[in-house]
Amino acid sequence: MPEAYIYDAVRTPRGRGKPDGSLHEVSSLGLAVTALSALKERNNLDGAPVDDVILGCVDPVGEAGGDIARAAAISAGYGYGVPGVQINRFCASGLDSVNFAAAQIMSGQHELTIGGGVESMSRVGIGASGGAWPVDPTIAIPSYFMPQGVSADLIATKYGFSRDDVDAYAVQSQQRAARAWEEKRFAKSIAPVKDVNGLTILDRDEHMRPATDMQSLAALKPSFAFFAEQAGFDAVAIQAHPDVEKLTHVHHAGNSSGIVDGAAAVLLGSREAGERHGLKPRARVRAFANIGSEPALMLTGPVDVTKKLLAKAGMSLSDIDLIEVNEAFAAVVLRFMQAFGLDDSKVNVNGGAIALGHPLGATGAMLVGAALDELERSGKSTALVTLCIGAGMGTATIIERV
Repeated sequence: MPEAYIYDAVRTPRGRGKPDGSLHEVSSLGLAVTALSALKERNNLDGAPVDDVILGCVDPVGEAGGDIARAAAISAGYGYGVPGVQINRFCASGLDSVNFAAAQIMSGQHELTIGGGVESMSRVGIGASGGAWPVDPTIAIPSYFMPQGVSADLIATKYGFSRDDVDAYAVQSQQRAARAWEEKRFAKSIAPVKDVNGLTILDRDEHMRPATDMQSLAALKPSFAFFAEQAGFDAVAIQAHPDVEKLTHVHHAGNSSGIVDGAAAVLLGSREAGERHGLKPRARVRAFANIGSEPALMLTGPVDVTKKLLAKAGMSLSDIDLIEVNEAFAAVVLRFMQAFGLDDSKVNVNGGAIALGHPLGATGAMLVGAALDELERSGKSTALVTLCIGAGMGTATIIERV
């Protein structure tokens, strides 16, 4: 079977996903074009026969609808012959886009593909595309639907994570992200977003709050307690997990992923395609997997899919040098480390979505780039990237530096 190599990865900085965020004036298409254009220019892809552009987008409606991948490929100057497709597996969409691109190469059907993602959360509101799960009782009731924040609090309660635990993790994420920027660990892969005059709008992640400490987080009220109690989701959680007598609500804006805008693109190809176009491989995709997990807990999928993927690859966690677990909520990462008996020395070493933000459809591709850059910076070999997913799923990928 042909191997899929990663030749490059770029991303935009993450802008605050609010009307006063720096990227609010930039359309979803503009964000995607920024990442795709940077990838094309960095790798001299003018005229290169790219076989497909696959972009994750969780809310593909309005300006982000209508197969944004095809529109972005044309707008970025890839030529009319380059197709595009948009996919949605909620928060893992960007990682699955990379995996789908890799699968095209590994199957021998394509030779040069791009996987990535885009989300403008300031312009296309989260949940704008709707869905049956929250509103149709025929699926909501038997699957114990509850908002993700309540599921995160259920995980914290069930597995024994206190408010201090989740806040301490959030402080660490902010500190690690600030250090990474100070040491220019992200600089290699950032594609600044510019306006029509070529002036830089944003060249640095702007959601970070490096001064965050335990005292400032302690002043924040839990975000999901009132909603859960008034709307009855506490009762739903206890019905799904009767071993839990009462939910402890510990998550808030400071220890949950930030709402941001951003895009990312990863260039993959066969060895032969790289040689033809003068590309040097940086890593290879060793294995990837998806899994379904319990919808009520919802966010424990990274544990389940990691077990599946390691068994498939014939590896153990001791074979993995770096791990990127998306910081949807602090309890997600704490549960992952608890389940595998890990300390934090190789998990999210440059911070994560709590500090940097989580542009839903793009995050998975961003994490691949972050893992790749850190493997090269640290001289290490192998990384695992994984994300939890709405409705109870998990996606994971292992990459190995060349």
